[in-house]
Amino acid sequence: MQRHHYTALAFLFLGVIVSAIASRDFLSMRAPDVLYPSRFVTKTGMLSGYCPDIHGTYGDTPVYYFESGQPGATILLLGGTHPNESAGFIAAAVLVENVRLAKGRLIVVPQACASGFTATDPLEASPMSFTLTTRSGERVFRSGARGGNPIHQWPDPLVYRHYPSGQQLSGMESRNLNRSYPGNPNGTFMEKNGHALLQLIKTEKVDIAFDLHEAAPEVMIINAIITHEKGSDIAATAVLNLELEDLKYSLELSPKNFHGLSHREWGDSASVIPFLMETSNPIQGRLRGATNVNLLLNGKDKFYSIASQLTNVRITYEPDGEPLSLRVGRHLQGFRRLIESYNEQHPDNTAIVENIPEYHSVIERGVGNFLK
Repeated sequence: MQRHHYTALAFLFLGVIVSAIASRDFLSMRAPDVLYPSRFVTKTGMLSGYCPDIHGTYGDTPVYYFESGQPGATILLLGGTHPNESAGFIAAAVLVENVRLAKGRLIVVPQACASGFTATDPLEASPMSFTLTTRSGERVFRSGARGGNPIHQWPDPLVYRHYPSGQQLSGMESRNLNRSYPGNPNGTFMEKNGHALLQLIKTEKVDIAFDLHEAAPEVMIINAIITHEKGSDIAATAVLNLELEDLKYSLELSPKNFHGLSHREWGDSASVIPFLMETSNPIQGRLRGATNVNLLLNGKDKFYSIASQLTNVRITYEPDGEPLSLRVGRHLQGFRRLIESYNEQHPDNTAIVENIPEYHSVIERGVGNFLK
């Protein structure tokens, strides 16, 4: 055998090794994150219970139910609508592993877009996962993509036409769960997922619902509570109470002519009062420097620090960054105050959720201390 044959075999062998390592990492993204539900979870189910067509697909995802046994309001909370917005998923996980219901019901879907947790966004250098230190050791969670995995719905159209409005958006938005509502039982992979979640709302007669998100510090709706008009008074009271705690939230009304979003389509299609909350996350932005797991966890970026000091640039960026614990704490505190405000305005149909970690405790102790 000639020397160039040995060289070719060596490169072939090296290619096999690299491919094996890459395929291992690729396949590991399909394994679901493990949560450890509180003993107060009364039952668990799957989203396919509300849309059998998604059974066995990467659109199916766990649903956790807390039932107090006392009549009252039913609450729904979604995390992971956009899997790369990690504070929403982790806040939902904290609730699943901690809270109890004294009145009414709580339903939590921690990974609403399960498909998106199996991939990362191309060309963004996004971390595949991140590690949190808990009281009993380290836990690894995945950091996914904004939309569903393209291998689960391919190809993207050049133009996405929302069903049923016909509103036109970029083709990649066809995989965005928060552009898919009210969904379509006979539609695409993502439209079926949107349909399943709306069917959950209708079937379980959900009274108040939450969708947890994050966005870039330069986006206008950062640190906001976005509401359908039917929830404006509830949101206004909650924002005022949060202001008294020195937590600033802006109040935004859902635009009536922007279709597909949870805070619009849920409210139009069902009796539920929906809210969407946003936190400020530098890893989502376009001014950021190095994109890595430290930025995801610590939220510190020198370029955002500089931009926040410029008076002609609107940036929502804390002096010490926007760490994951702060962002999760904001979601949990907003959730708490919105429920209290709902209860004040609906005294005949209240819900009491206990053991929600306090904002300052989450920051001081770290969010990992509230995970098992």
